[in-house]
Amino acid sequence: MALSPLAVHELTEAVLGCVCAALDRTAELVPDQPGCPDCRACVVPGQPAWDTCDDPCSKTATGGQLTVSVARMYPSTDVDFPAESRIVQGVRGCMPPTVTGLEVVVTLLRCAPMPTEDGCPPDCADMSAAARMLHVDMTTVYSALLCCLPGTEQRRRGRRFVMGTQRVLGPEGGCVGLEQRAIVALPGCAPCPGEESP
Repeated sequence: MALSPLAVHELTEAVLGCVCAALDRTAELVPDQPGCPDCRACVVPGQPAWDTCDDPCSKTATGGQLTVSVARMYPSTDVDFPAESRIVQGVRGCMPPTVTGLEVVVTLLRCAPMPTEDGCPPDCADMSAAARMLHVDMTTVYSALLCCLPGTEQRRRGRRFVMGTQRVLGPEGGCVGLEQRAIVALPGCAPCPGEESP
């Protein structure tokens, strides 16, 4: 048995949709809080590039950049998840681990206050507004993953996962944001290539 070829991508797409919906719900509840970025919300290969954090695609769109990526995938076991397994493979043919851990990374960038053209630093009101936006985004993304990750697999108890560290990114290049990690147990197995289904 081996993992389904689409297991990783379907999970990352589900995480993206969940976080985006949570950001939009929060924007309806918190005055002046932006929702999910309209033009830059996607699953990306590898580490996300800081392509944009402030330029929306139209005057009515929400700016920013939301990405979901994968940091690593590794073998684990039912008992030791999320620890990495060191069991030797290949002795009995295609014998995948009982659990495969996947580290998912959610990155959200927003516009940060910049110095003036004269080189003066941003004023405290702008800094406070940016801090408030970041803090609301932090709690929204964290809560979104806690609430929606269990439902990304059709099991009675839901998908197993471990919340990782959330850290602040920047400010750098006019952007400030967050990175949230989670380690997720991938779903059940499909037949190995050339192996018949039972």
